[in-house]
Amino acid sequence: MDSIKIVFKHYPLSFHNMAKPAALAGVAAANQGKFWAYHDLLYENYKALSAEKFIQFATQLGLDIQQFKRDITSATTLQQVQKDMIAAQQAGVTGTPTIFINGRRVGQRSPENIQKMINAELKAN
Repeated sequence: MDSIKIVFKHYPLSFHNMAKPAALAGVAAANQGKFWAYHDLLYENYKALSAEKFIQFATQLGLDIQQFKRDITSATTLQQVQKDMIAAQQAGVTGTPTIFINGRRVGQRSPENIQKMINAELKAN
């Protein structure tokens, strides 16, 4: 096996009032190919998120701001976040972060345990 696929699913928690807007902003950034860079900015600044910050991060990454603003409020973006949430609920996700390796939920998220699971999957394949 020569490659790995990382899939990120949005699961905004209801008690964090900026989680859903952040998920929508993440999808809008992904539409312009900048999801991971945008993701990193969100997590680095998770205590100070706001609509203004979402635009600031998009500007910082050189995104088309008008397109970003359209995407962040579009029905398609909302549907993507809702689809991710349904998939997470069906997989038994109750909190974040939740990690799966080849469909197996990671219990203990230590780097050593994750590596052990990856090694086992590589060996099996």
